[in-house]
Amino acid sequence: MVLNFRFAVVSDLHIALPHTIWDHPDRFHLVEVSIPAFETVIEHLTQLDLDFILLPGDLTQHGEPENHIWLQERLSKLPFPAYVVPGNHDVPVLMGNQQSIAYADFPQYYRKFGYENTDELYYTQQLLPGVRLIGLNSNCFNEQGKQIGCLDSKQLRWLEQVLASADDELVLVMVHHNVVEHLPQQSRHPMANRYMLANAPELLQILQRYGVKLVFTGHLHVQDVACAEGVYDITTGSLVSYPHPYRVLEFHRDQQGKEWLQILSHRVESVPNFPDLQQLSKQWMGDRSFPFLVKLLTLPPLSLPVNQAQELAPSLRDFWASIANGDALLDYPHFPQKVRRYIQAYSAIAHTGNPACIDNNSTLLLDKLRK
Repeated sequence: MVLNFRFAVVSDLHIALPHTIWDHPDRFHLVEVSIPAFETVIEHLTQLDLDFILLPGDLTQHGEPENHIWLQERLSKLPFPAYVVPGNHDVPVLMGNQQSIAYADFPQYYRKFGYENTDELYYTQQLLPGVRLIGLNSNCFNEQGKQIGCLDSKQLRWLEQVLASADDELVLVMVHHNVVEHLPQQSRHPMANRYMLANAPELLQILQRYGVKLVFTGHLHVQDVACAEGVYDITTGSLVSYPHPYRVLEFHRDQQGKEWLQILSHRVESVPNFPDLQQLSKQWMGDRSFPFLVKLLTLPPLSLPVNQAQELAPSLRDFWASIANGDALLDYPHFPQKVRRYIQAYSAIAHTGNPACIDNNSTLLLDKLRK
């Protein structure tokens, strides 16, 4: 069946009404621009002939009821359907408190945006004839009450049942935590592993078994496209963090069954009170990068002495901004060889093994594999 449709992905909005904003000296993202940035994106997207929009979590700053209410009311005014899943910021506590909604209450706010069944934090919806979305919940709490990124066994069993009955439908999966590694040894790195789904290998096996090719994630705040076991994990950077990106994607299937996905990325360049958002945001990130960089350099696998890490960190001021921007090419020839090789591993060419830049604008050719 010939199939063509266009959709958008906008991730990690961190919507924060002004009176809900609280500051932290080390935060890289500018929640102050969350609402005007989202309005700028919507103004652009409403000019396109979109079939739907996906929002892969961290919809709000910290699960505040007012921010969830604002967003669901704004989404209800869109001229195309919107679908969401919760991020760790949306459901930070099991029981509601003065700041955040309760974990189980999330679907109540988004009944029009995927959650017709409000008893679970995951769902499936038919987007178009022959196209199905599966929205997963990757937020769990362990016995100590700590929030972790994981799919529980009940959800995995449900997922297999849905995929088994999907027949010849094209299935898109949306989940907040990363399913494929986007950074070197991400699942084992002491700073990066929290952005990975803890049981990603189990999910990948299920997706591969049923021929699912496309997964849309957020959480990491970077522009990156990664592939493992034939599954593409397309993660989209945060709308409130440099480079303030969002994506417009077009899926095509021709009469011979050949499938491809075209990805185009856009940036929010300015909003009121922030006329040069890109430059200011990159500077904001660089100004707050020193503690992050020292920690990165002193932790395994480098494990540098603190004094050496402090000497090298200023040269890496734009390191994370380059990664967040996507298609990074990183090299610091004056660094010690061990450190230079480690930093080079974060380059897009090193990570993908392909000199082509695919993180922002690319066309993915998809082999049509079915069960």
